[in-house]
Amino acid sequence: MSHLVPAPDDRRAFLVVNGHTEQSWVDPSDPLRLEFEYVQRIAEVLEETVLARPPSERVRVIHIGGGGLTLPRYVEARRPRTAQVVLEPDEALTEQVRAKLPLPRNSGIKVRPVDGRSGAAQLPSGCADTVIVDAFAGASVPAELATVEFFTELGRVLRGGGLVVMNLTDSAPFAWARRCLAAFDACFDHVAVSAEVPVWKGRRFGNLVAAAGAEVPVDALVRRIARAAFPYRLLSGRELTRWIGCAEPFTDADAEGSPSPAWSRGWFS
Repeated sequence: MSHLVPAPDDRRAFLVVNGHTEQSWVDPSDPLRLEFEYVQRIAEVLEETVLARPPSERVRVIHIGGGGLTLPRYVEARRPRTAQVVLEPDEALTEQVRAKLPLPRNSGIKVRPVDGRSGAAQLPSGCADTVIVDAFAGASVPAELATVEFFTELGRVLRGGGLVVMNLTDSAPFAWARRCLAAFDACFDHVAVSAEVPVWKGRRFGNLVAAAGAEVPVDALVRRIARAAFPYRLLSGRELTRWIGCAEPFTDADAEGSPSPAWSRGWFS
């Protein structure tokens, strides 16, 4: 069961925790402050795509996994009144977040009490410019959110030019992540994935941020991660194809949840 607690190192901020796993970090007084590195990488994808569109253009962002609503708050702060739908099945957590960290009035953020797979199936075709998948059952990505069938559903939901951005977790030799990325690759024209260099080198468990769609702004993202506080590397094109290798894409028939870290504090948001 996830719950909201004050951040131990900042009295203004709050954490969503599940057991020993930190799933969200939120500073309600400064929604542009993103504490977790991988959340910064997701925000960079948004900055190069949906948030870069003209202010007069109506856009919609779907979030699969809500937590403390860190990224919906970020999008609202950067582009007020953007239409955002959050699919978050943990109603008790949502009630805590609303009570302790209320959203701005007329934020455009709507939270639906439904899991990502069911909620995505209920969305109209071509309704979203971006779908962000950052959903965990404890410390694992649910199996049903890593399959060809699920990514096909997300492709249906996207408008032309839209992107899916997903937070994955794994460690070398990346058996799970390779199969998840193989499923992405089977469903989208372009895929890119970034992670900290120590994660790529197998030194520790960590986050990988994938972006997939008709086009991915690879060059712009490479420039952005070059300015990150810690060394990052992005794989795309032939380099990513070689990394995936002969991994078979997950399907609903053989799906698995991502492996849990032995020590999970601080890897999730």
